[in-house]
Amino acid sequence: MKKIFLTLIFLTSVTSCSEIKKDNNPIDNKMKKALNLNNDQVTVLVEVSYSSDVEVIKKFIRDEQAPLFFNLDDPGIVRFEWFLNEAEKTGTLIEVFENSNVWEELGNKVLGSPINIKFRKLFKIEKLTVLGDINENFKAKIQAMNPVIKSYVGGIN
Repeated sequence: MKKIFLTLIFLTSVTSCSEIKKDNNPIDNKMKKALNLNNDQVTVLVEVSYSSDVEVIKKFIRDEQAPLFFNLDDPGIVRFEWFLNEAEKTGTLIEVFENSNVWEELGNKVLGSPINIKFRKLFKIEKLTVLGDINENFKAKIQAMNPVIKSYVGGIN
């Protein structure tokens, strides 16, 4: 009887363990897609050229600019990444913000700051593209950079 009871407990525990749903599948844990739903994010593409040595540029990006934005610890900064074409001495900075208010607040802090002054010395902004809606006051502040501003139409996000 004792042997049957232990066997029954063992089988019950094995069966119970096999029914546990694992939630560590990255495909299952991804956010659901939405169709044609504006999530209010603002994406900024900064196309630049530079004449300094590429190692100076990389050092500025990795040791000064990226750590500054990382240490702001602002959850509204979704993405801040650089990509360089060393042969052509060009680069693209991709910034994604939770919404236009986050970008405007950050822009107000950074415009005229030492890090921005150094950025302007190292890089020539060739093109500034803003994807998403921003308010008229901030449009006026960045007008000197001749931005191309595009509003959301639709898609999958």
